[in-house]
Amino acid sequence: MTAQSVPLWGAADLRKFATPVDKSGKGFPFAVSMVFPMDPHIMADIRSGPTEDYGNAYARMNERINEVSSLLAAEIRKRGHRSLALAASVRTDQINLRGDFPHKTAATRAGLGWIGRHCQLITRSFGPWVRLGTVFIDMDLPCGPPLERAFCGTCMICVEACPAGALKGSAWSPGLEREEMLDPEACDQWKKEHYLQYQQGRVCGICSAVCPYGLKTIKRARGYSS
Repeated sequence: MTAQSVPLWGAADLRKFATPVDKSGKGFPFAVSMVFPMDPHIMADIRSGPTEDYGNAYARMNERINEVSSLLAAEIRKRGHRSLALAASVRTDQINLRGDFPHKTAATRAGLGWIGRHCQLITRSFGPWVRLGTVFIDMDLPCGPPLERAFCGTCMICVEACPAGALKGSAWSPGLEREEMLDPEACDQWKKEHYLQYQQGRVCGICSAVCPYGLKTIKRARGYSS
């Protein structure tokens, strides 16, 4: 793994959070949060709905995130510390439609971005056109400072674009419950009913694709005119 593998990363202090535990039952005080940008050309093309290219890119990025996270976790263990890689896009709670820990929480605590009204992390460099990786650690690294406010202003473009009507328009702040911003069941059901051909109905991406912070990314992409 090289530095070029992860263009944006940081350490998060998670001592106030309940994290997944290792085999001994111990949680982790810190995490390394990693941001993996998606291809902006693919993202710009899903403003009306997901495509086969997007579904394939989503799957490939999951594989890359898991590979890099596993390599990092192994390297940390070699150095005598505990570590645990958090799998990408794995839903372990089928009732509440959640994973073991929100990648976005680690990212905001590492200061890498904030949560937009579409419930996705927004970074200054890539907007929300990113995927996230997390590795829990017990190494005391320089952390944060965490981002604790949103920079979406009065923008409601993602809320208006959501075909499921699942976004509630709430502005994010730390500690705000997901359900205050999103109806996860409505989002999940829409994807299964309309986009089952793409990763078994696990992807949509419209709300991220229309985000102005993401569209800035495509304007910087060489050789593309939106």
